[in-house]
Amino acid sequence: MGALIMVADEPSLVEAVGGTQFDLVIADLSFPLSSGENVARLLQRLNPELKAIILSVHDEQTAVDECFAAGAKGFVLKRTASTDLLAAVEAVLKGGSYTSPVIGLQQKK
Repeated sequence: MGALIMVADEPSLVEAVGGTQFDLVIADLSFPLSSGENVARLLQRLNPELKAIILSVHDEQTAVDECFAAGAKGFVLKRTASTDLLAAVEAVLKGGSYTSPVIGLQQKK
């Protein structure tokens, strides 16, 4: 049986990720962290086996690249989450990666 936990602050995130075995975490890039570090990097440091999908309003390629370099497996724009999030979850749980397609389209303009 799966678990779903929602957290609102850094101590709760650290406790949840450190104390529970998850297949996947979906986290907001803007999640407030006291260190100022990227949430994907924090998740990777807490649990290197953890698969993370990052939600963000930021559609710049640098934000995407930073999250993937930090260990994220997916990057979904908040404005397209209703159509992209399920595909991202499926891809990441199968061992792949996912980026909202609109990001790639913007780079081609």
